[in-house]
Amino acid sequence: MKKDPNVLVMGQDVGYFGGVFRCTEGLYEKHGAHRALDTPITEGGIMAAAIGMGVNGLRPVVEMQFADYIYPAIDQIISELARLRHRSGGEFWSPVTVRAPCGGGIRGGQTHSQSPEGIFTHVCGLKTVMPSNPYDAKGLLISAIEDDDPVIFFEPKRIYNGPFYGHTSTLGNGGSNVATSWSAHPAGEVPEGHYKIELGKAATVREGGDVTVLAYGTMVHVAEAAIKSSGIDAELIDLRTLLPLDIEAVTASVQKTGRCVIIHEATRTSGFGSELAAEVQEECFFHLKAPIERVTGWDTPYPHAFEWEYFPSHERIIEALERTLAVD
Repeated sequence: MKKDPNVLVMGQDVGYFGGVFRCTEGLYEKHGAHRALDTPITEGGIMAAAIGMGVNGLRPVVEMQFADYIYPAIDQIISELARLRHRSGGEFWSPVTVRAPCGGGIRGGQTHSQSPEGIFTHVCGLKTVMPSNPYDAKGLLISAIEDDDPVIFFEPKRIYNGPFYGHTSTLGNGGSNVATSWSAHPAGEVPEGHYKIELGKAATVREGGDVTVLAYGTMVHVAEAAIKSSGIDAELIDLRTLLPLDIEAVTASVQKTGRCVIIHEATRTSGFGSELAAEVQEECFFHLKAPIERVTGWDTPYPHAFEWEYFPSHERIIEALERTLAVD
């Protein structure tokens, strides 16, 4: 915001209050109420206003307080924001970034735990991002803000304060405690200056030769811990950007290992894992040694009482890894 006076943040409680997760804390004091803009509770209106701002030269960063609240804004996002450049023959565009805290693991129940990324990867004209750590989050967010295309930027709220490895037995207070802080993680160190991570580039978290594991967001850390405890030589790819997808990194890994396990927290049917499985099948068919496996949330609203049964667990991930390795 200091570098570009056209950048502003807007949303419910993002200004004076600093956001429900304190992600915008201090921006109101530093840049003023006209650039850290508190809005009414009207997601469709927020998006409509942001689109108009973008068309007129600003770069709005909209915060949806929870990803679950993005649905009233979907008409504006899909019908207007995503299609504006195409509909105008390239004459108009609106560089809006939409931040949305997503996912479960915080006892938020069905209205504060959803992962709707698959809805937006289906829409032409949008880019979709979900980082897994603070270092990537800053670099990807700067790239998103400076991109002339609209970006839906999902932030897994379970890992705001530290990586979560899926060890639910260490949790207290209904599952809200973080066993490890980002201060103890290499990707928790975030430089003060301006840096970018290119959208559409995946990261190899762990190299391996037996099976490729594709994950993003919180599931990167859960998958890493499950792989470690399994003793399997798995290669773990953090997609970081879902659209555009780094299909080159995905295919290079799967062609090397011959096996693939896809992990995400969202519901299974029509989840982004379905698209990943199709892409891997198309690009790597003659290299595959076993069927592609998916470990996902269940096809049900996120259950408050059975959160950890819904959440992809170490046990389910290890079972999928073992199933794919059992096929000769």
